[in-house]
Amino acid sequence: MPNVATKADCEIDARNLNCPLPILKAKKGMRDLQPGQVMHIIATDSGSANDFPLFCKQSGNELVETSEANGEYHFYIRKF
Repeated sequence: MPNVATKADCEIDARNLNCPLPILKAKKGMRDLQPGQVMHIIATDSGSANDFPLFCKQSGNELVETSEANGEYHFYIRKF
């Protein structure tokens, strides 16, 4: 379960979507955020565990927190 101390400004539900759809949904959602705001993405695609850190590195955004429980992957990304 994610750390409840991390507050998200928006949430993207990417459950039951396979690569590359979770990343595409996150990329689209980032357009609506202001710098410093945080997005919470929930995905079930196991590839997301590798995809989101790479996405953050390539996009220059910060991967604040990740967790996995019961087949769900939670990512908190701060927009820069």
